[in-house]
Amino acid sequence: MGLPERMTTRRALLASAGTVAVGAGFVYADSLSGSESTTDESPTDSVQFHSSRESTDFGIELAGHPIMGRMDAPVDMYYWSDYQCPFCRRFERNTLPELRNDHISTGGLRMVFIQLPYLSDGSLRAAVMDRCVWRQVREDNPARYWQWHSAVFDAQQEAGSGWASRENLLAVTRDVDGVDADAVDTCMQNDREGIESAISDDSDQARQLGFGGTPAFVLYNRETDTANGLVGAQPYERFDEEIASIEDT
Repeated sequence: MGLPERMTTRRALLASAGTVAVGAGFVYADSLSGSESTTDESPTDSVQFHSSRESTDFGIELAGHPIMGRMDAPVDMYYWSDYQCPFCRRFERNTLPELRNDHISTGGLRMVFIQLPYLSDGSLRAAVMDRCVWRQVREDNPARYWQWHSAVFDAQQEAGSGWASRENLLAVTRDVDGVDADAVDTCMQNDREGIESAISDDSDQARQLGFGGTPAFVLYNRETDTANGLVGAQPYERFDEEIASIEDT
């Protein structure tokens, strides 16, 4: 499809998103295969994490979601992920460090992390823990969230293998400095129902956009009310191209 077909308002994006296989407003991965590289750089070296209670004009409720990058960045990237998804791990290792260096740290892009747990019960458990960790660190030391987030992806094994059990996830959490695993466990026990309801709302919104899997992304220019959707662990060059196109609208 040509570039003009990929540029759309939120309303047009929702109207076109009946499936993740076709529809204007989305750019799809040619392949989800490829080698996985690693980096020692932390995406928090030159960027900050923020919290917000606002809603964006695209309809994303920011409350409860970590935001990486400057709050006044003109372009949002909404990133739906599942901690058991190997392609999410590939995106975070191969592509996210370059996005951080070229677009987030320069103030042009901010990324909103949203959970879309769909692979197994362990996915939902990790998503609930994600919210509990963020609640704990967002006021005083939000960068701790990234350390925990990365540690969980580092611990990732095959979906459904049992690696995302409560005990294993809490063990990972105890190894992250500045995150109180006992407080996280208490949050998961006491606040699980409300958190799962919020995650369900996020998942419903993703499905309305046509996303049935992860990683999934929407790039949204808040100044021009235009949006691009992307699906899959695509290479940095594809993201760079789409960011440039939406910045120019």
